[in-house]
Amino acid sequence: MPQFSYTAMNESGLRVAGTLEAESEAAVLRALEDKRLFPVSVKGKGAAAPGAKPKRRRVKAADLGMMYGQLADLIGSGVPLLRALDSLVRSTPAPQLKELLREIRASVADGRSLTETVRQYPEVFPPLHTAMIQAGERAAFLEEVLRSLAGFIERFEELRSKVMGALIYPALLAGLGTVVMLAALMFFVPKFEPLLSNIKKPLPSEIMFMASRVVRSHWYLLIAALGALVALVWANLRNVTVRRKLEEWQLRVPVVGSALRLLAITRFCRILGTMMANGVPLLTALKISKDATGSNILAERIAEAAESVRDGNRLSEPLSRGDFIPEQILAMISVAEESNNLDKVLVQIADTVERRTNRQVDQAVRLIEPAILCCVAAAIGFLALGLLLPIFTMASALGSK
Repeated sequence: MPQFSYTAMNESGLRVAGTLEAESEAAVLRALEDKRLFPVSVKGKGAAAPGAKPKRRRVKAADLGMMYGQLADLIGSGVPLLRALDSLVRSTPAPQLKELLREIRASVADGRSLTETVRQYPEVFPPLHTAMIQAGERAAFLEEVLRSLAGFIERFEELRSKVMGALIYPALLAGLGTVVMLAALMFFVPKFEPLLSNIKKPLPSEIMFMASRVVRSHWYLLIAALGALVALVWANLRNVTVRRKLEEWQLRVPVVGSALRLLAITRFCRILGTMMANGVPLLTALKISKDATGSNILAERIAEAAESVRDGNRLSEPLSRGDFIPEQILAMISVAEESNNLDKVLVQIADTVERRTNRQVDQAVRLIEPAILCCVAAAIGFLALGLLLPIFTMASALGSK
């Protein structure tokens, strides 16, 4: 707990100085008032100065989801918010989250709302979380909002872990194949070059030996060129036009494009449905979900839909443009708008599309693995062909004599 040094006047008019341990400056002022002291100045030792920006923190999404669930359980059991935060500070094992909870607890104790407090940490609490917490505080159903956030984070992490786990094996195959080819060009191929120097080599052999010489003699230039290429690609990916064209190309790839499309639709439907179910206005929810889909094309459709809703029109009409969202999903959204249960239908759509996305991801991985194996086999086959062809040529020349 931070320490504060104070200077105060007692009832006799004498100046008194000392130190106190307290959660915040407001707590120090209350303690001095209880002692019938009139504060002149209060300064924190190691505490943040008034108006200073909070320290930037990074908290794992899984830890944040667990914190939401535990806080919902405590509030649902009738525990006041400050005592619930105290309990979380004592029981949380993650150091970053524990320190963050201490700061949140001190801010709430100073009289700020939970929404005002979490808004100071945008790197931990995205606009989606802040908007839902604000709606929960205003309408007095914070417990339900926290449970929704915990469930949302859990589902999102499961899907992300599944996608990342499915890509590990193909990435290992590609990396291992690259290492094998570079090692062969640097150490294995040069041993054959003196033996085959006096004979006429076919084109594959010439290409292979030239590649070996380039790798051995100019490896640093290759690394520099690779770094420049990565930097160029990274710079271009920040351009909205380039990202959109890249996404259009990705969507044309069989199976992979379908999986990416369904993943963006799942995010949109779940985020929008969850926020609407927790009292966030539709226009605010559309603005936040637009930035969280991961798709520039879908974000454009959502922006058009927000303008349409602002003008009093239906949500489904702008979403139907561009053929990004399948017809059956648009039909469900349209029916939900008419029956006034859009929030429930959107979450149901997200659950259904998520199952389809999992199948599409499995299919994409099953296609990527043999494709990478074929590329590695083709590279090794070209290497073997480049070495064997001149040997066969030399043997046939010796046999004809």
